[in-house]
Amino acid sequence: MEKDYKTYRVFLSAAEPSGDLHCAGLIRALKKSGKNIEFFGVGGELMEQEGCQLLAATVNKAAMLSRAFGRVAFFYNLIRRIRKFLKKEKIDLVIVCDSPAFNFHIAKAAKKHGVKTLFYVAPQLWAWAGWRIKKLKACCDKLCCILPFEEDWFGSRGVETVFVGNPMLDGFESELSDNQKDYSDFDANKVKIALLPGSRSAEIATIWEPMQKMAIKLKRKYPGAEFTAIAVDERRKEILKSMHLLGFRCKYTTSGVHEICKEVDFSIVASGSVTVQVAATGCPMVVVYQSSKFLWYLLGWWLLQTKHLSLVNILSRKELVPEFMPYFSSIDPVVEAVDELLSDKEKLSELSGELINLTEPLGRNNAAEKTSQIVMEMLE
Repeated sequence: MEKDYKTYRVFLSAAEPSGDLHCAGLIRALKKSGKNIEFFGVGGELMEQEGCQLLAATVNKAAMLSRAFGRVAFFYNLIRRIRKFLKKEKIDLVIVCDSPAFNFHIAKAAKKHGVKTLFYVAPQLWAWAGWRIKKLKACCDKLCCILPFEEDWFGSRGVETVFVGNPMLDGFESELSDNQKDYSDFDANKVKIALLPGSRSAEIATIWEPMQKMAIKLKRKYPGAEFTAIAVDERRKEILKSMHLLGFRCKYTTSGVHEICKEVDFSIVASGSVTVQVAATGCPMVVVYQSSKFLWYLLGWWLLQTKHLSLVNILSRKELVPEFMPYFSSIDPVVEAVDELLSDKEKLSELSGELINLTEPLGRNNAAEKTSQIVMEMLE
């Protein structure tokens, strides 16, 4: 094979920890191609560690709903900088990962300057704001989706779409079918529970304190219960520790979700892509999310187009795991749902098996490697 001496220049855009993780994995896969590729973009430490030259660190700026307004000036100025960069520099491909509110602007700027654009992780238009499909079609050359049903949903609406697998499961393909938990000897009085309060600052601010209160209540009923709080990095681990409530005891770790959730009996999880990762370990869970009550009743409830809100339940098309999204004030219904599951060994075993069956198709491909192949085709 004749060696390709050309240098390609790729711009990647991520605004959240998950996007930083996915883009870093994609860069790693692309570096195995043997082609000369220079990486530029916006994102986080993981992308930078893989050799991406960052224009700005965006990951710790991520926010949701009402808390996002304080970040508007930062992202507005950053979009202007990226537009100037794409106009001035010769870029062969722009890859935007998730965060459509931000990345639609980047993709639009790329198209304006004649740069091919790939969306890695589809915007969840099937869940809400479906009218944005026209905007997506106008600025997307190819869409790499990570949920199986999205390939047909977007493809039938005129977007060139490929299901690449779920990057949260990359590296664990061979062991997914072996992860089902055995609860035959389970003792609820010694239950081990993982707490996953999310990665965004806004999530931690609204979910971590109530999550601790849930754990305190559960500890009263199950004195031997042990809790492990999982943070995505050291910075967020310190944030969790700084919010530690009196009377709450737990172990803090930055170990991987896969590693911890394989070892525990149950999880309480903030809604998001991590629920798929937890499900792939066969770990039963309840899913929680908090929101502004005002914004929810004003806009949220009627914008949504899905019966269920957590990814696990959307994929299963039923309430496979209890979801409280949003739960607003009382934690009691959440605690009661956990208690009900912990008291039923057969249900826990059945649920563990269902979660494995649900996620196994998502991990058949290595998403980063398959997406890297598509990237190389687009660079040709």
